[in-house]
Amino acid sequence: MKRLVALPAALALIALAGCGQQDSGANASAPGGNVAAKAAPAGSSWAQQVVATPEGGFRMGNPDAPIKLIEFGSYTCPHCADFTEQSHEPLERDYVNSGKVSFEYRNFVRDPLDIAVALLARCSGPEAFFPLNVQFFGYQEGMIRQLQSQGEGAYQAALTSPPEQRFIKVAELGGLIEFAKQRGIPEEKARQCLADVKTAEALASGVQRDSEKYQITGTPTLILNEKRLENAATWQALEEQLKGAGA
Repeated sequence: MKRLVALPAALALIALAGCGQQDSGANASAPGGNVAAKAAPAGSSWAQQVVATPEGGFRMGNPDAPIKLIEFGSYTCPHCADFTEQSHEPLERDYVNSGKVSFEYRNFVRDPLDIAVALLARCSGPEAFFPLNVQFFGYQEGMIRQLQSQGEGAYQAALTSPPEQRFIKVAELGGLIEFAKQRGIPEEKARQCLADVKTAEALASGVQRDSEKYQITGTPTLILNEKRLENAATWQALEEQLKGAGA
């Protein structure tokens, strides 16, 4: 079918995106001095308020936060793994939970393994996405080693499987289904998510759309109030930008 044939072409395009910090962009400016904190709904924190966005990401925090941060990241990008390890705790604790900052994560998929992980990270819905996101980044080296240990022939065979089987086989080679099971995703559900060609295509299409909109050439890329940040892909650099924007 046309939709299934289109997927490999989209993947060929997104594989061109690099992994590394951006070297051009803009610095964010404060929207009028420091912004006021806002309390989360009773009995919860803003970091627990997570929704899927129309653009295909997941957003945590105050939906009306005046400071809006978007990260584009890839599960096969070492810089992204390092950035997530550095940033996720202080970003949630000190900025999202203040009600001043909302944080949206969008999967910027670069290759079939990346798509397989993204499908699993999304498998349990918005509430589980961010914890799974951190854990899958923590498994990055392990999944790549396991995939490489299977040999190039096995990987190429997986890529030539029918579209609804392709990411299942890639995930098997990388030990991802077992990893997901250990984190509460039943195997049957994991396989259903990996067979979701429509979502895989949407991820690939989102990369092309956002690459054009924000001029993304590498990951991680950070967008603050619709401006792409320059050289901000470390927690120290990003925190300076957040404070400069009024957080």
